[in-house]
Amino acid sequence: MATPTLVKGSRSTRSTIALKLLMAVTGLVFIGYVLLHMYGNLKVFAGQEAFDEYAHHLRTFGEPMLPYEGLLWVLRVVLLLSVIGHAYAAFALWARASKARTQKYVVKKAVAATLSSKMMRWGGVALLLFVVFHLLHLTTHTINVNGDPESPYERVVSSFQPEQWWVAVVYLLAMIALAMHLRHGVWSASQTLGLTNTAKSRARANFAGVFLAVVIAGGFALVPLSILTGIVD
Repeated sequence: MATPTLVKGSRSTRSTIALKLLMAVTGLVFIGYVLLHMYGNLKVFAGQEAFDEYAHHLRTFGEPMLPYEGLLWVLRVVLLLSVIGHAYAAFALWARASKARTQKYVVKKAVAATLSSKMMRWGGVALLLFVVFHLLHLTTHTINVNGDPESPYERVVSSFQPEQWWVAVVYLLAMIALAMHLRHGVWSASQTLGLTNTAKSRARANFAGVFLAVVIAGGFALVPLSILTGIVD
């Protein structure tokens, strides 16, 4: 009678590890993407010609082997699959953690981890909603804040004018959520991948999480802040 229980527990453990690995790998995909996206956004400081040329090359990259916007569609498919995998793993792990907390053997030290998990969970939901807003705003132009100029540079700059201050606020709040998500996510991914086995490795993982959170979220935030304050026009 004991053997089936052990097998069942073993399968559950392997499944949990697989879900955590899925979250870690898809999280690394997101980090790579947001780093590249941030780099592209910072082209706004090089002026309209440089920014528009960068946006154009993204759409023509790989031609004629790839169709127009071929690279962008490859990235979109990879990101969509990563979002689905990340969200599935997150909610599956959350459901298991919630079920475990109903058991009597759970101790008080789990409270801090629960708070951290809640911040990650709701921060992730907030970021998902922001991504939808961002796509509707600057990709499909469904949310047309301030006209619809042909130039990607003008489209970005016109969106963060003082008259539309609320758009900048939405983006800045999203960057705060992104920073928190990156900070905890890098640490969690490092644990899952076995990179926090020593005090030094834990310190490095912690530094990496803080560093990436500040650089990526800060880099993204520079664009709306600079436009809003008139540094970029």
